[in-house]
Amino acid sequence: MTSSALAATVDLDAIAHNVTVLRQTSGTDVLAVVKADAYGHGAVPVARAALAAGAAELGVAHIDEALALRAAGIDAHITSWLHTPGADFAGAIDAGIDIALSSRRQLDAVIAAARESGRAATVTAKVDTGLNRSGVASDEWDDFAVALAKADAEGAVALRAAMCHLVRGDEPDHLLNSEQASRLDAAVADLRRLGAGPEVVHIANSPAALTRPDLARDLVRPGIALYGRTPVPERGEFGLIPAMTVSAEIALVKNVAAGQGVSYSHTWIAPRDTVVAVVPVGYADGVPRLLSGRLRVRIGERDFAGVGRVCMDQFVIDLGPDGGGVAEGDRAELFGTGAGGGPTAREWADAIGTIDYEIVSRIGNRVNRVYVGGPKQAEQVGQ
Repeated sequence: MTSSALAATVDLDAIAHNVTVLRQTSGTDVLAVVKADAYGHGAVPVARAALAAGAAELGVAHIDEALALRAAGIDAHITSWLHTPGADFAGAIDAGIDIALSSRRQLDAVIAAARESGRAATVTAKVDTGLNRSGVASDEWDDFAVALAKADAEGAVALRAAMCHLVRGDEPDHLLNSEQASRLDAAVADLRRLGAGPEVVHIANSPAALTRPDLARDLVRPGIALYGRTPVPERGEFGLIPAMTVSAEIALVKNVAAGQGVSYSHTWIAPRDTVVAVVPVGYADGVPRLLSGRLRVRIGERDFAGVGRVCMDQFVIDLGPDGGGVAEGDRAELFGTGAGGGPTAREWADAIGTIDYEIVSRIGNRVNRVYVGGPKQAEQVGQ
């Protein structure tokens, strides 16, 4: 199979447009979240496009992700916020990565790494304001804050920022959003009383960036909205443009007689003589098996329904008795911008009870990333 047979086309101009929307809507600067290989879009090309469009800095989950961006020559400020005990804090310090700290134990490990390297570690205080996931727990905060301020005064670390994650950001009017902001503001006030006030504070994820400018503080921290997917669809699309379109060449066209079954367990039986086509992409590539019999693809200006089980490497569509004018080698759009009523990642997500964040980030590495637009066009940049 050629590299172009399966393609996720990523529009870097859409990324740039979405950065502009987020900056204008929130009224502040953007920390572009490019974790998980930029939600499956490709971290390095997306990071470059976002920065060129005015994003102030970048965010990732793991230090390894940050180091990969550095290795690609990206010198913007990068924050990493999820660490295990064996995390490469020394490597992060050497690369100038901002390490977000969720406990006194992490702080102590970073201080030790900083002293060994002879360089101060740039750090962020990540405060658990109610999500009860990562972040400094409320019962550990006082001890952590004192130790952090001491390390900052001694030059072992340089406290740059404070942050938290919202529990109900996708419910913009929920009182907990404002309560969490107040709790983070209180933590920042504690640090300032201790002589270690952060330079930057950030709270707002994608939905808050688009609907709660009062939570913006110094930066907003969008993920899914950067990629053009609305995190609060009941409030509209906000002018965002989906950046990824997934498509595949038709591998095979064949006749199926009435009464014959298609794919594993024959969960679909042809109700009449028909023509089917094989689309060479499956659950190993990010097409959920739960979409069996529940998805559609667009070929040209026509939609065709998936029939039978989604398999590891392929699924089947019903072209109808006349074959729909489809030939082997024609390209089927699995999801994209939704223009003209075409299929979207949200349609997939709604069908199986998940979110489009999961859909786009699970598109596998057999699906070749093809980049268009952006500060420097690259037509076929692999992962």
